[in-house]
Amino acid sequence: MIAALLIAGAAIAHATWNIAMKRAGTSGTPFIAATLVVGVVIFAPFGVSALIAAPPTTSAVVPLVLGSAGLQLAYFLLLQRAYRLADVGVVYPVARGTGPLLSVIGAVLLLGERPGLVALAGAALVVAGVVVIGTAAARAPIGERDSTARRWRGIRYGAAVGVVIAAYTLWDAAAVTRADLEPVGYYWASMVVQLGVLLPLALRERGALARTVREHPVAIGLVGALSPLAYVAVLVAYTLAPVSIVAPAREVSVVLIALAGWLLLREPHPVRRLLGSVIVLAGIALLGLG
Repeated sequence: MIAALLIAGAAIAHATWNIAMKRAGTSGTPFIAATLVVGVVIFAPFGVSALIAAPPTTSAVVPLVLGSAGLQLAYFLLLQRAYRLADVGVVYPVARGTGPLLSVIGAVLLLGERPGLVALAGAALVVAGVVVIGTAAARAPIGERDSTARRWRGIRYGAAVGVVIAAYTLWDAAAVTRADLEPVGYYWASMVVQLGVLLPLALRERGALARTVREHPVAIGLVGALSPLAYVAVLVAYTLAPVSIVAPAREVSVVLIALAGWLLLREPHPVRRLLGSVIVLAGIALLGLG
């Protein structure tokens, strides 16, 4: 029950910050650095307290934190570029479908998990549902000349983002389950490293950084606060349930983002979005039974 509540809360937070970032229409180092400042500051009391209360006992903590930071930076920068060059309704569902599919495979092959047939069927339905949503969102209005190129660009970028999602999912899951690192302190340390890499680069573009902060304070605040909140909730869920269950189940956020893409961003084809959403929810129901 606790894992389910964590996954549901993470899905809402994740969908919210993705929409905020898409609507901001900005990208690049200044934006990411600004969001990291917000996240590091907000979560500092919790991260520091967690590290003091449960100091790491393994020498692998440094490479684990550095690896997590590198994968998270790759995810954010690639996702921003994808959102700038393609529709969120294509990139997001494809990424969130590819990610859990590869995560389940990785959990079986690398983490030794053995999900039951019902759970595997649920994971398959989740992936199928996001494919339905993605193909619906990819269908641009008739008469748009670059619709085919834009659609395939979105699919390519979405798949690439999905590979990174699977990589950081398995990496961080191993950190909090196999290496027994405390999730809040671990991810806060990862954010500190990310900020240490990006802030010097952002300060080289002081004008762009100041303009980004001035023009997008709401988006920066939402992404900075909700992104780490969502991910820490998922990390805690990994300690309570198998990765092969949690990784697909968190994709309920695809349903939220698909509906928001239609209602808020005016992206087309609501019927297929709704159909795909029903398939995703059916898959998540099976995951719960599994």
